[in-house]
Amino acid sequence: METQLFEQLDFIENPVYERVISDLLDQNYSIIDDFFDADEIAELRDSLKTVYEADCFKKAAIGNKLNEEIDKKIRGDYIYWINEAEGRAVERRFFAKINDLVAYLNRTCFLGILQKEFHYAVYPTGTFYKRHLDTFQNDDRRKLSMVCYLNDETWVASNGGELTIYLPTETGEEALDIIPRPGRVVIFESQVLEHEVKPVLASERLSITGWLKTR
Repeated sequence: METQLFEQLDFIENPVYERVISDLLDQNYSIIDDFFDADEIAELRDSLKTVYEADCFKKAAIGNKLNEEIDKKIRGDYIYWINEAEGRAVERRFFAKINDLVAYLNRTCFLGILQKEFHYAVYPTGTFYKRHLDTFQNDDRRKLSMVCYLNDETWVASNGGELTIYLPTETGEEALDIIPRPGRVVIFESQVLEHEVKPVLASERLSITGWLKTR
């Protein structure tokens, strides 16, 4: 009883996380423009560019490790997996905030998230990722998908690269186009919402993409 009381007193409600939870319950997705501050986004963008310019990225594939295939007709981005333990200081700070979110979700919503995986992603001009679901036939551990956009302040909507989420409705579905504005974070149900990345028409679309996983 004393332990339960202590845990209740120790709990501090986080308004950003509560907004995420409310959105996920109401509509299976959440869009947050203040999850990371401008300095954090700038540091992550610089880290991405450093790794990209060092030619460490690889062509993204479709499927998971048991069934991986590169198909430019489906997706055209380049990725670099981020290791929480071995990453740069800015990436460790990124994971610290993700871990804080995970702990909050597990404590308040009992989601049972035990693992996570994140990578930098670069979509050059002309690339895209066709409509898909973030789960596999042989692996359904992905619970929540998360995208954090690292484009700089010069990014404009006409550059393309929108994230389009397909929302089920009573009469069919509705397409929601989300502009990849700097610092914007999108979280959505991995096993529920199909989505795509529209073609990038100018510049390069930069992001961190990842998944919060159960079991």
